[in-house]
Amino acid sequence: MSGGTFKTHDGCCLAYVDEGQGFPVLWQHGLGADRNQPAEVFPSMNGIRRITLECRGHGASRLGDVQAITIAQFARDAIALLDDLGVERAVVGGISLGAAIALRLAARYPERAAGLILARPAWVDEQAPKALRIYQDVAALLAEYGPDEGVKRLDESPRLREVEAVSPDSAASMRGFFKRDLTSTVALLSRIPAQGPGVARAEMGSLDLPALVIANGQDFVHSVEIAQTLNGLIPGSQFRLITSKTVSRQKYVTEFQQALQAFLEPMRRRS
Repeated sequence: MSGGTFKTHDGCCLAYVDEGQGFPVLWQHGLGADRNQPAEVFPSMNGIRRITLECRGHGASRLGDVQAITIAQFARDAIALLDDLGVERAVVGGISLGAAIALRLAARYPERAAGLILARPAWVDEQAPKALRIYQDVAALLAEYGPDEGVKRLDESPRLREVEAVSPDSAASMRGFFKRDLTSTVALLSRIPAQGPGVARAEMGSLDLPALVIANGQDFVHSVEIAQTLNGLIPGSQFRLITSKTVSRQKYVTEFQQALQAFLEPMRRRS
């Protein structure tokens, strides 16, 4: 896996992956994840160049100015990376937070987006969705109590029990945040879930590009309903329902890869 680092306009050093040759795909990770999450579900395909930016405060990227921890800034950073790499147009997509970034890219920079992939989206157009409040709970507990006492208090919280009843995998992810760097985790989880992609439904209805929406059940944060709503708003978009990690991680990965390959293959052949 190749890659490197580059500096943003405000001097924040960000890490990225750039592997393969051919038709470019900007493929982004979710909140609190790193380059490994999107790599796991991306198919092995000839003629595809996969680019993944580790957003501010994620992976090997620096946190930088906390006020710049926004979905809008992450989208601008992604455009800056494409500029740095000399990529004029790419399929843009991602998982959860990555989907929100990709949606904003497609709406704000339509000339740069050759296609759109929204995988397990957590937002439609609203700010601070109710399902994301668990992230803010984690941020508050980390800030006030630190990792050891904070995770104990999380385990005692009614909201975590509500999440775990639907999605044990999501609950495990919440516990995992207490093992991350405290400063970056508090900044990310207190700020990003309180935002939205900043794309109105009318703008989604004006998108003119191939689009794929991927969802799975048993997911408290990334409900099938959110994915179906986006699929209905984006003209001509495809919808794929895949097996949840709660049921089978192996099937989840395999079906995710199959969905991406089926969507990307026609575009790769035409490029």
